[in-house]
Amino acid sequence: MEIRELQGRLREMYYEKDEVRGVFATFTWLVEEVGELAEALLEGDEAQVEEELADVVAWTFSIASLKGVDVEDALRRKYGL
Repeated sequence: MEIRELQGRLREMYYEKDEVRGVFATFTWLVEEVGELAEALLEGDEAQVEEELADVVAWTFSIASLKGVDVEDALRRKYGL
């Protein structure tokens, strides 16, 4: 799956709720997931690390969609991909 396709699918699933919640509240969800990732890393729970990484990516994409950022384009510009 391409990055743009993933962002589009996540947007279809979550954008309405994210828009109502707002970007700052959505950001707080991302921060919570980063904390859960930290716990999983400290505990050495590889299955939980995988799950939390997916959550961090999904919430990051939600914020990008709320701000009108195309993640694929942003990565290309930033890292020359």
